[in-house]
Amino acid sequence: MNQPSSPFSKQQLLPQEETLEILKQKGELFIGLPKENQYQEKRICLTPDAVNAITAHGHRVLMESGAGEGANYSDVDYTNAGAEITNDTKKVFSCPLILKVEPPTLSEIDLLNPQATIISALQIKTQTKKYFEQLAKKRITAIAFEYIRDEDGKFPAVRSLSEIAGISSILIASELMAVTNQGNGLMFGNISGVPPVEVVIIGAGTVGEFAARSALGLGANIKIFDNSITKLRNIQTNLKQTVYTSTIQPKNLLKSLKRCDVAIGAVRGKDRSPIVVSTSMVEHMKKGAVIIDVSIDMGGCFETTEVTDHDQPTVEKYGVIHYGVPNIPSRYPRTSTISISNIFTPYLLKIGEDGGLENSLRFDKGLRNGLYMYHGILTNKSVGDWFGLSYNDINFLIF
Repeated sequence: MNQPSSPFSKQQLLPQEETLEILKQKGELFIGLPKENQYQEKRICLTPDAVNAITAHGHRVLMESGAGEGANYSDVDYTNAGAEITNDTKKVFSCPLILKVEPPTLSEIDLLNPQATIISALQIKTQTKKYFEQLAKKRITAIAFEYIRDEDGKFPAVRSLSEIAGISSILIASELMAVTNQGNGLMFGNISGVPPVEVVIIGAGTVGEFAARSALGLGANIKIFDNSITKLRNIQTNLKQTVYTSTIQPKNLLKSLKRCDVAIGAVRGKDRSPIVVSTSMVEHMKKGAVIIDVSIDMGGCFETTEVTDHDQPTVEKYGVIHYGVPNIPSRYPRTSTISISNIFTPYLLKIGEDGGLENSLRFDKGLRNGLYMYHGILTNKSVGDWFGLSYNDINFLIF
């Protein structure tokens, strides 16, 4: 016998708990993780643990085979965590949401589907006008993770990588000073009766603070230079001890550089790093002293440093060893991957909960700050000014 047709739809008859489930499914994410192909880039955006957390929430992750190998994560690690693995690069780039460490190349942008979303670094200094025109042509939505702000108004991705770069700078300096690396044979460490290693740190930001912390932990004597009294005051507070601080005055700086064994450059500028240490200052430094220019990715703050790579990281000038590798955190890809992954994972889960990126951008001002392309429309003022492109205020587009 036929049952009488109900005047209610199946949707209306569902208990409220189940309708909530249906609403939640709207935010299912399909994330693509391609293999990084930039020179010496070994990091990846998500660890297997992060993938596990994301897939447990009902999202899909499609990875290119071998994408995690640089950070010592195997395909099996990711498969066990719930990711799907493919050898087809095109298939990964056709996902609606792409996660990358490096910005996509022009050929990778060609592989993206129209209206896709990409979250990666932007590295504005390395980009061309064509990059933004290609994204616009495909109506891509793009977020730069170095521009994302947290609830305190800070930039979490920049801070994490700066912490790694600061600690690395001291570890690298200690390696370069070993006689096995043609160094001057001095060792960090407060050995009884031996004068400590003298370290000059120029710049009292995050890099400077973590370099100072590591140098102090290894028993070095440190001197910190910065033109911001507030930053110098903060670094004393954060280090929980009194250290030598000074504003950047050539006479004081030269005096300290003449005596130091290691000089760390960590000064950032608006467009490029200001040159704080001139060639003549470097000429006065001790033979065998080490310069680590962490600001090299923005032009460097030592006049004598030049860009090098991880294979041949140092150049000797005036008897001083110069280290000028721009991508210091990729020297420790596993630590850097975990650090980046910790920042990405909560955002991805939140985007899923909010029912998609559009909603998250409405509610999260910090995430909106990272947006520089919205459906092919440029929304970042500094990018627009830098490349002479017209841009729109995101607040007028999104509400």
